[in-house]
Amino acid sequence: MEDQRLVAFGRLLKIMDELREQCPWDKKQDIHSLRNLTIEETYELADAILKEDWKGIGEELGDLLLHIVFYARIGKEQGQFDIGSVIEQICEKLIRRHPHIYGDIQVSGEEEVKRNWETIKMGEGKKSVLSGVPDSLPAMIKAYRMQDKTRQVGFEWENAQQVWAKVEEEIEEFKEIVQLNGSKEALEDEFGDILFSLINFARYKGIDPETSLERVNLKFKRRFEYIESRAPKPLKEMTLGEMDALWDEAKELERSKK
Repeated sequence: MEDQRLVAFGRLLKIMDELREQCPWDKKQDIHSLRNLTIEETYELADAILKEDWKGIGEELGDLLLHIVFYARIGKEQGQFDIGSVIEQICEKLIRRHPHIYGDIQVSGEEEVKRNWETIKMGEGKKSVLSGVPDSLPAMIKAYRMQDKTRQVGFEWENAQQVWAKVEEEIEEFKEIVQLNGSKEALEDEFGDILFSLINFARYKGIDPETSLERVNLKFKRRFEYIESRAPKPLKEMTLGEMDALWDEAKELERSKK
């Protein structure tokens, strides 16, 4: 019986070829014109995941898959690669980096798998443990990923208490700069240290700081929009106390729905 997954993938490849050859818009695109669109699609997928919108996740995965196929078609035109070589390359990488599945290596758990992954990457010619962290990542995600990467080679505090002590130390240093009326550059530097150490503490506690902050962003948006929808007069004419009362109403409404 024919694998319907392969049939569907083959249909997508055929459609991509037809669009590239016949559609004026698709014919015009290159890797640079697609880049920002790909980033946008990735964020749309991230939004759907955060909302646990399974229908949306499925749709956004399809959009991203289209982009992958599109880049592969362009790569073929440029004589660089095609979708087949892209797939074979990732298959070989997965097999190579999972010797506990495809070889005779024994592992004790997830952490050892991650350590082995980093060791194998270095053996593949990577010059730094951090080389796999893209420069273009959002700063918070990048900080988290760098901390997690260096942890695999032992660059890590012994316990969460030590990490929290570092957070407190950085906060005190920031306070000192504030009291001394330090420069904007000095304030930014010390504030960055606070954020970096807080992200590290979150990681120790198994918290994804990016997801945590985005949840707060969404909560703030919901509550402020509630204020806007219930405001008896223009917001600029309201006192902070009046707006805060509506904020508390929004909070209570959310709690009652849980």
